[in-house]
Amino acid sequence: MKYDVIVIGCGFAGSVIAERFASQSNKKVLILEKRSHIGGNMYDFIVDNGVRYHEYGPHIFHTNSKDVVDYLSNFTEWYPYEHRVLGLIQGKKVPIPFNLTSIEQCFEHDKAEKLKQVLVEAYGMDTKVPILRLKENPNEEVKELADFIYENVFKYYTMKQWGLTPEEIDPGVTARVPVLVGRDDRYFQDKYQCMPKNGYTAIFENMLKHENIEVRLNVDAHEHLRVDIQENKVYFDNEEFTGTVIFTGAVDDLLNYEFGDLSYRSLEFDKQTHDGTYQEVATVNYPTPAEMNGYTRITEYKLMMETYPSEKTTIAVEYPYAYNRKADKGNIPYYPIFTSEDKEKYEMYCDKIKGITNLHVVGRLADYKYYNMDQIVARALMVYKNIK
Repeated sequence: MKYDVIVIGCGFAGSVIAERFASQSNKKVLILEKRSHIGGNMYDFIVDNGVRYHEYGPHIFHTNSKDVVDYLSNFTEWYPYEHRVLGLIQGKKVPIPFNLTSIEQCFEHDKAEKLKQVLVEAYGMDTKVPILRLKENPNEEVKELADFIYENVFKYYTMKQWGLTPEEIDPGVTARVPVLVGRDDRYFQDKYQCMPKNGYTAIFENMLKHENIEVRLNVDAHEHLRVDIQENKVYFDNEEFTGTVIFTGAVDDLLNYEFGDLSYRSLEFDKQTHDGTYQEVATVNYPTPAEMNGYTRITEYKLMMETYPSEKTTIAVEYPYAYNRKADKGNIPYYPIFTSEDKEKYEMYCDKIKGITNLHVVGRLADYKYYNMDQIVARALMVYKNIK
């Protein structure tokens, strides 16, 4: 088969663009995926006890975009699911994001009533306030509350997750889990919150079963694809490829780490099976010092299912790692680290390939951005529209 489009990577970015080119533009598409499965980090499957397990950590679909929901609904049915998270704070499990109910559980009644009052007066009811903004409030009682939340919710969790303090990372990261001035105890407040009825892997199977798409698994793209910076050309199997190339991996890897490695955080999961049900909600966070709990959260996957077995359960204890592509653990890049040095290095890589007009980088790794699922689907759809 002669290919019109070559896609590197089989997560949402690559799969959505491949599907669009195949079904809407009648292009022949080849996908090269280095893993043994489709779906990227969204890959899931049913384990022996009947629980649907997410291999690379919990993925909960939420969005305010009807366009994204409508598009994905071509490949799956949904069931409603609203994610709730508890955090271990001073021996109590309280709602996360931290909200008015959390205040009531962490402080004595009179103190809690006063703190709730000043918080509502300062920001209004049903608002979201990033923790670093809350800390800047000059009101002494608000500052006291902000310091408590910072110390017990954000500080140690951030240090474990990112290897940095909240002040050292991009404000957009801490803003992802704000303080909620209200009683909505859902982890997300998006209009659409649901899970695919047959799991995420089934979405990708339906998306990629088009006759114009060929998927090759367990393939290192470097064995087939070569970028020539001097000629501003892409070569596939030693022949110039003039069709469209979509690269969804890490750009430092694409250019053989010419400017050094970009920084990421990685994860490792301790997968365990237990009797019955393990915890109160699907995810419990541990924003405690690393000496107390080396892990950041525990996810019980059956509690995210529409219906689930009662006899057994499967959990994943999540440990953050500094990413090292050569290490035995922590060798999968999950989250870009947004330091000024890494941003500058990323731009150097992008500048190097900008002359190759048929090469497009798309995805969390390729764009070096912390996308949610809906954001990367929307980004992929836009990229297709721009280059179809």
